[in-house]
Amino acid sequence: MSQATHLNQNNQLSEISTLELAQALMERLSISPNEWHRLKSNRKARACEQTAAALVFLLKDSQQEALPRLQQATGWLDHSISAPPCPTHGHKENKG
Repeated sequence: MSQATHLNQNNQLSEISTLELAQALMERLSISPNEWHRLKSNRKARACEQTAAALVFLLKDSQQEALPRLQQATGWLDHSISAPPCPTHGHKENKG
């Protein structure tokens, strides 16, 4: 990457607030409904998602909302939590 390109990117980023950057990161790291089954047990993906959400809450001065998300991120990383089973798996629809 050229120095001019790098400076241009830095100028663009300086025009965006820290909260907006965090929100964009949270949006990028959020697991979409289409990816849920594939990533629901991916510890890195889940920890990233929760950490980004916590950062947004911290920047909004909402420590009470940030803390449980940071605790969940830690739980994913230290293997103290796991994804619950999908509520629809193992249940057959009764057609009468």
